[in-house]
Amino acid sequence: MSERAVPPHGVMEGLGAYNRHAQLQASGVSRAASFLANAAQKVVAPDGEPIVIVDYGSSQGKNSLIPLTAAIGEIRSHLALDRPILVFHVDQPSNDFNTLFEVLDSDARRYTRDDAQVFPGAIGRSFYERVLPGDYVHLAWSSYAAVWLSRLPMRIPSHFSVSRSTGTVRAEFERQAARDWETFLTLRAAELRSGGRLVVVLPNHQGHTGFLGLMDHANAVLAEMVDAGEISAHERERMILGSYPRQKRELLAPFAEQGHFHRLSVETYETFANPDPAWEDYERDGDKATLAKRYALFFRSTFVPSLGSALVEARDEARLRAFGDQMEEGLKRRLAREPAALDILVQVLVLAKEP
Repeated sequence: MSERAVPPHGVMEGLGAYNRHAQLQASGVSRAASFLANAAQKVVAPDGEPIVIVDYGSSQGKNSLIPLTAAIGEIRSHLALDRPILVFHVDQPSNDFNTLFEVLDSDARRYTRDDAQVFPGAIGRSFYERVLPGDYVHLAWSSYAAVWLSRLPMRIPSHFSVSRSTGTVRAEFERQAARDWETFLTLRAAELRSGGRLVVVLPNHQGHTGFLGLMDHANAVLAEMVDAGEISAHERERMILGSYPRQKRELLAPFAEQGHFHRLSVETYETFANPDPAWEDYERDGDKATLAKRYALFFRSTFVPSLGSALVEARDEARLRAFGDQMEEGLKRRLAREPAALDILVQVLVLAKEP
């Protein structure tokens, strides 16, 4: 039995599972990559000084390749071709860094493939802490990761998703989300150089019936597992997702009073529909079973480790796998009966640090 730490909320399923099944996130990131490329056009630094790029919340790395490759290409287009570029991938210590390093070493789309002066590295630390020296980072990227809160303020009665919370519970999550967003921005402002830019990509599924339906199906599967004795009622009560879908007003709130926040100002805010490859394929072939499987694997790779951390025997790898298998099978069964597009929106925020 492995003695690895229990995955904290926001750590994806390991052994490369997230890379294989996060196609919904990948499609949104691909569209948002142009924002990072545009920000990279504005990178300036004294001759000979290495350029520093940071990927905050990298997970297993595959979804970072397209945006980082685009950014490095833009930097190379206006700075010396032999300028060293340092790329730091930041995620929690329990992240699947083995898969990240495999991607950086062997993936056909790796950004190091044709550039010997790009030097990748990784930092195992929460981005709710300082992870790099002050005034050090030229260009920063964070996709989908800042949706995760630093802590869970309270339990959610009868559900695990904050999207289904109301009243006092909802208010507590809103306060936690506001504190965490300001903390994230404050830390990144300290690490960015003057003139540096941070591009943040976040989902917005609040009020969208497809994604909320997926959460409700998963909630029903958990109830079935309690009834079948596969998990205890106590374990079920402890299961909470620390994923909070901020709205535009919440993202822009820190900048509202003075127009800037710790010398960060909003250069761009845009939102667009997130392409859903699984649903597009279903509309062509009508294969409900395949659609249900892809959605179930998306849920498992993204959210099941957080739910599984509530198990009494959460360090038991066999039980964690069994829990994931049971969630996946239950979701496939329910989703095949009621197919619906996930209809998630993508929000992109480009922040610039004032000189």
